[in-house]
Amino acid sequence: MSGVTKAAKKSRPILTVVLLLILLGASTIIIQRWIAPPITFLMVSRAVEGEGLSYRWRSLDDISPRLVQAVIASEDSTFCSHNGFDMKAIERALKANARVEKRGSGRIRGGSTISQQTAKNAFLWPGRDWIRKGLEAGYTVAIETVWGKRRIMEVYLNVAEWAPGVYGAEAASQHWFGKSADDLTAREAARLAAILPSPRRYSAASPGPYVRRRTARIQAAMGTVREQGLAACVAG
Repeated sequence: MSGVTKAAKKSRPILTVVLLLILLGASTIIIQRWIAPPITFLMVSRAVEGEGLSYRWRSLDDISPRLVQAVIASEDSTFCSHNGFDMKAIERALKANARVEKRGSGRIRGGSTISQQTAKNAFLWPGRDWIRKGLEAGYTVAIETVWGKRRIMEVYLNVAEWAPGVYGAEAASQHWFGKSADDLTAREAARLAAILPSPRRYSAASPGPYVRRRTARIQAAMGTVREQGLAACVAG
């Protein structure tokens, strides 16, 4: 009996830390439902590496709806209909990555939704470890419940990395096109969405063949987003 008591006493500090982390995470999610997030783990790590930091928060009302359409078209066409996870996209990604692993070459494909990417970008550190992925899932469920789709999109567009040291739609628009995010044309919005998978590698202002092809596909898909109301959950 004494052994059980000692084990329980030893576990209390761990349980206390876990509980405190849960409470801290929950309070942060609630606060950021209305208040713009501060700088993120990624922003801090990149700044420490010497890349600088350009982060300019803008309300979703001050960001062109074309950019909303572009990122839904390119990153998550079921954004308005899923509850944080697109199981079909995850299944497709797993199958594609298994083929890449078997061949020993090719690009690893992601199946993350905009909600998952927002949870990762806003609250967690860069990496692919299982602890972070587990926390990402928990945060995704939480922001879907507490924030709703419009706030998720607003935070996503404001904390996404669009170039080394450049975060958010406003900073990206100024960096690549010298204009505000609410003045983006359809092509410019599509270009920004086109470089999102590798914003440190590609240029939106002077795109190469890959980005030009991807931009054309995204711009065409933006028409489908509009026609089918796939961005309706984000409308003010």
